[in-house]
Amino acid sequence: MPKRRSLRMLLFVAAAAVLVISFKFGFADAWVDQYALPAAAVSDEVLPVASSAATPPKADPVPDVPQQSEAVVLSNRITEYHIAVTLDEKNGKLLGEQTVTWKNPGRKAVGELYLHLYPNAFSPGSTFLKESSGQLRGDKMKPGSVGSMSITTLTTDQGETLLPRLHFVQPDDGNKNDRTLVTFRLPEPVKPGMSVTLRMGFTVTLPDVFARMGKADDFVMAGQWFPKVAVYETAGTRGRATEGWNLHQYHGNSEFYSDFGIYSVRIDVPESYTIAATGFQTKSPALAGGRKSYQFYADDVHDFAWSASPNFEYVEDSFSSAGIPGVRIKLYIDPLHKELKDRYMHAAKSALAKLGQWYGEYPYSTLSIIVPPANANGAGGMEYPTLVTAAAAKDDNPGYELERTLLHEIAHQYWYGLVASNEFEEAWLDEGFTSYTEDKLMSSIYGVLPNLPVEASYMTAPEPLDQVSWRFSSSNGYAENVYLRAKLVLSALERQVGDKTMSKILRTYFQKYEFKHPSSADFQKVVESITKTKWNDFFRSYVQNGEMADFAVDSIQTQKTTDGYESIVLLKRYGGSPQPVSIWVQFQDGKSVSKRWDGVQDHIQLQLRSSTPLTYAAIDPGNNVVLDNRRYNNYLQAEVPKETRTRFATGITQIIEGLFGTMVW
Repeated sequence: MPKRRSLRMLLFVAAAAVLVISFKFGFADAWVDQYALPAAAVSDEVLPVASSAATPPKADPVPDVPQQSEAVVLSNRITEYHIAVTLDEKNGKLLGEQTVTWKNPGRKAVGELYLHLYPNAFSPGSTFLKESSGQLRGDKMKPGSVGSMSITTLTTDQGETLLPRLHFVQPDDGNKNDRTLVTFRLPEPVKPGMSVTLRMGFTVTLPDVFARMGKADDFVMAGQWFPKVAVYETAGTRGRATEGWNLHQYHGNSEFYSDFGIYSVRIDVPESYTIAATGFQTKSPALAGGRKSYQFYADDVHDFAWSASPNFEYVEDSFSSAGIPGVRIKLYIDPLHKELKDRYMHAAKSALAKLGQWYGEYPYSTLSIIVPPANANGAGGMEYPTLVTAAAAKDDNPGYELERTLLHEIAHQYWYGLVASNEFEEAWLDEGFTSYTEDKLMSSIYGVLPNLPVEASYMTAPEPLDQVSWRFSSSNGYAENVYLRAKLVLSALERQVGDKTMSKILRTYFQKYEFKHPSSADFQKVVESITKTKWNDFFRSYVQNGEMADFAVDSIQTQKTTDGYESIVLLKRYGGSPQPVSIWVQFQDGKSVSKRWDGVQDHIQLQLRSSTPLTYAAIDPGNNVVLDNRRYNNYLQAEVPKETRTRFATGITQIIEGLFGTMVW
């Protein structure tokens, strides 16, 4: 490896040279570390403090205090699940039975039903494994590990068996080995507004923890663990012209999409285990024969997840603030992080307080937080309704990644949990919005600011945001676009409309589409309704076409005149949608001129007369064009020899792009 280390040293020396040059022109701030701690003068906002309304922590909290549901209907409740599942810890299996009722929300009779069997993604030959190569978010599936789900019984409410009617479908890629989506004909079509009830038995083989689910020693993460009814979209939902099923397999990049409903779930585990789950317990656990049975309930949610371990350290506190009428925050912590409970609790309370203040009410009575053990890293950093997993406990003194991961997942309670976009087809609507909110929370609570110019420079391969998840060029391309570039798109929108208007946009969007399934077009309509302006160019460039902005000082021509000097500065917009941009020109005598270009045309010439020669010109010196990822062409010296003056960077551009491509990736 010595040659590779030498190459890296040369690359860093070259990068340092670029840095030194940049300082002369006042652009050095774009090259600092990705996140910078601000000076106290950056913001006058008072950082949130855990609500004074919070009750003091209990000395010995007990996770098994039952609650009662409230008779308030918040969603359309398309599905209702009654599930009983037993953990077979010796064989690594889940043995389940469920009764599911599905209500037809459309205007046509529906004669077939579709179920997602997500655990089959971990079986050989699945589309998920083919696309991911058994890797996800830095984790690798252990050799020999297999996960699966089989439906063992399927009957109508009257006892008629439908099991022979089951057949797997692969609408996305035709992979006959993929068994993550199954369908069957119903005995009778379900008329509009009517419902059908089915009973089924199922068995899940848990893989070693990977991609959000599985087992790691005596820790279990059950995510996407039961046969789940697909979403039947009505006409008009997400711009759909005609009603029908939204059908996709489980892909290497994709996450999930389902309807709101009711869940009543009984979970049977060994007596020593503690359960964390979506919703709340409705009765105290029942003990019998060395086993413990928990009963959970959740309504107006679109998923149900749970985790079990005999090693959880349990901490609970109650919290209320504006928009948060009263929540039991329940921590299920790996013993390694027992002493960090105050950090987790402070982050959770502060996040809920801000989210309630910014967007609207958190409508649930619980928020459960699971900290997985180090050997269950694949279970960490995931969101479910009323339940999130933090980063796995790998060391006893983590940095801000502890808070950042937790804030991200709690923000998902709003962008995914309540505003339930289609993660198969428009993942940026949850991941991008959540990443944007994560930055806001980190800034407001901890004073940690993102360095947007640096982050924009990472975007070397932008892609359209509104494409289905498996059409991205790679897993890295998916993550870079739906997390990072999507966040930058929202930040760019904020820069153009202002902080207050952006806050109004997001609050309006949340409150209009809470408990619904919005699309990119729906969000654009909210932006236009608030700003009273058309944003077609912006959304076409940055959401539909996958562009980045690129404003450049293309050339400078200076000549001597009888009374001084005349300079012509050519400015160009090589990419992105039109937007106003500032221009700064400096002369040898120290005088400077500031101008503003509306950016509507793709180029403009500035004609300048002066008593001394022009020294340099810069466009967007304040880094306000968030999506500009090629800032090296934002300024140009006039002293450069004429033969190389008009974009002498045509050669150095490729060098810099190659340099940073190597350093970042």
